[in-house]
Amino acid sequence: MAHAHHHHDHDHGGHDHGGHDHGGHDHGGHGHHHAAPPERWDTIFAIGIALNLAYVVAEAAAGFLYDSVALLADAGHNLSDVLGLAIAWGGAALARAAPSKRFTYGLKGSTILAALANALLLLVAIGAIAAEAVQRFGDAPRVPGLTVSAVAAAGIVVNAVTAWLFARGRHGDVNVRGAYLHMLADAIVSAGVVAAGVAIWWTGAAWIDPLVSLAIAVVIFWQTWGLLRETVEMSLAAVPRGIDYDRVQGALAALPGVAAVHDLHIWPMSTTEPSLTAHLLIPTGHPGDDFLIAVQERLHHDFGIGHVTLQIETRSGCLAADHHRV
Repeated sequence: MAHAHHHHDHDHGGHDHGGHDHGGHDHGGHGHHHAAPPERWDTIFAIGIALNLAYVVAEAAAGFLYDSVALLADAGHNLSDVLGLAIAWGGAALARAAPSKRFTYGLKGSTILAALANALLLLVAIGAIAAEAVQRFGDAPRVPGLTVSAVAAAGIVVNAVTAWLFARGRHGDVNVRGAYLHMLADAIVSAGVVAAGVAIWWTGAAWIDPLVSLAIAVVIFWQTWGLLRETVEMSLAAVPRGIDYDRVQGALAALPGVAAVHDLHIWPMSTTEPSLTAHLLIPTGHPGDDFLIAVQERLHHDFGIGHVTLQIETRSGCLAADHHRV
């Protein structure tokens, strides 16, 4: 059978076309706007990390000074954010490495690992916050409410600014979405701490402090669960969520001369780059390179799939078709 492994890989020199803007079109509404070039992300990650590190130091100091578990919980969570941003940045940087003979795809999968690590890291942070809060219910210390509110209010600003920096890229890249969710959760968390501080000052009830910590843990868990599910799916080479398998199969089956499509696989090579392989049965004979190039351009335009490998078969009865028909 005739193989046509025509791999159109506009990727020589290892640059990351996850960064291109593809003329601004939106691949049939699948949320593939690759917002910013890699160099700009480096700057955004660096700013985000610097802002948050400075704030963590200030907030932790205030938490120890005023014995507020809500402030310490928030600082701990913000520290996990700094770590999370560093992981996401590391994943994005590794993904730009050039392919080698051992890693023939480069290290693009690093972004998936980074997003997965971020989700797990958030779960650990939640556990730590909840455990500390539960212990505090027994003997909640007196907390100076308004001071706590003032410190946490600064956190709303820091987290909101960082979230805003990541907002543009969050649709096209689950790794960036992980960083964005982290920051958005933090802004909400800080707002909760502000409210708690005011409530403690108003009522004098110290148990409000650990209660808010628990509420914070629930909010973060609710956000993290979706991220964890999506990153585990990606790790298991599931079809990326923005791509409809049946529509892709239908588009291939409708091509001129194609009698059948089998062994269609679509999986994420990185958080922004889907890959596809398929066998096309074309009884009338091999349709030529122009056909292959046209199919690749169409898959890229309609579905955002940039890495396409097609195998052309001119007679049915290919071994693969009998065994594991998808």
